[in-house]
Amino acid sequence: MPLVTMTEMLRIARGGGYAVGAFNIVDYSSTRAVVRVAEQLKSPIIVQTSVKTVDFWGTGAIVSWMKGIAADSPVPVALHLDHCRDVDYVKRCIDAGWSSVMIDASAKPFEENLAATREVLSHAGPAGVSVEAEMGRIVGVEDDIFVESRDAHLADVEEAVAFCTGLDLAAFAPAIGTAHGIYKGEPKIAFDNLEQIALGTGIPIALHGGTGLDDEVFRKAISLGCAKVNISTAIKYAFIDGFVDYHNEHRQYEPLKPLDAQYESVARVVTRNIKLFGSEGKAG
Repeated sequence: MPLVTMTEMLRIARGGGYAVGAFNIVDYSSTRAVVRVAEQLKSPIIVQTSVKTVDFWGTGAIVSWMKGIAADSPVPVALHLDHCRDVDYVKRCIDAGWSSVMIDASAKPFEENLAATREVLSHAGPAGVSVEAEMGRIVGVEDDIFVESRDAHLADVEEAVAFCTGLDLAAFAPAIGTAHGIYKGEPKIAFDNLEQIALGTGIPIALHGGTGLDDEVFRKAISLGCAKVNISTAIKYAFIDGFVDYHNEHRQYEPLKPLDAQYESVARVVTRNIKLFGSEGKAG
C-alpha cells in the first residue's frame, strides 16, 4: 500500500493501549528489515530517518526505497523525518515524499518553537503529511544534536498544553527524563508529567530515547499515553555488530553473508520491540 501518515495509526494505538515502533534506518537493507518484520508480525510501522542519513543518501534514494518496499506491503508504513531543526529542510522532505515529519524547535523559546511548528504545519497540511513537535530538552546525542545534562529540562505541563492547543499534531514529544544514546545510569522518568501532558493535550505522545529503557518503563509509559516509541541506538548497534561479529567469526570475504547477518541482527531488535510495544497483530 502507499505510504501513510502517523496520524491514524497513532490515534488507534493510543486508544488501544499500545505503541507503534519508530525505527531509525541506516540504509536499504535496514529499511527492508524493519518493514518485513512488521509484515511478519502484522504490525503498523514507522520507518524513521535522521537528517544525517538523508544527507548521506539523498531524498530521492530514500523515497525510492520506501515506495518500492511499501508498495506491496499489507501493513501501514509511515516514512518519518526525525529531529529536524531546519524548517526549510523539513519542507524539502515533505515535497520529496515523506509522509510524516518532526520539527524540533525545542531549543528555541516557547513562541519561536510554536511559530516554527505552525509554519511546518501550514506546509504539511495541504500535502497530507503528519507532524510531530517537541518541547523541553532531551539529554544525549541525536543526529549530531548534543544536549548536555545541565541543559536538559523537562517539559512544563501547562506550557505543553498551551503549546498544543489548536495545533493539528500527530504526535507530541515532551521531555520527560529519557535520554538519547546509551544510558549511563538509571533514568528518572517523570511519569506524572507524562500522564498530565497526555491527558491535557489529547495528542499521542512520542517517547524519545527508547534504547536501554526497562520493559516495565515502556509498559508504564505506553499505558499513560505514549503511542510512538523511538528506537535508534539499538538499531545502530545491531547494524554494526551483526556485520562485524559475522566477519570476526567466519573471516569470509563473500559480502552477502555478513550483510545477511547484519539484516538478521536488525530484524531481531525490531521483532523484540514490536512485541514489547504491543503492536503485533494490530495492522488491521
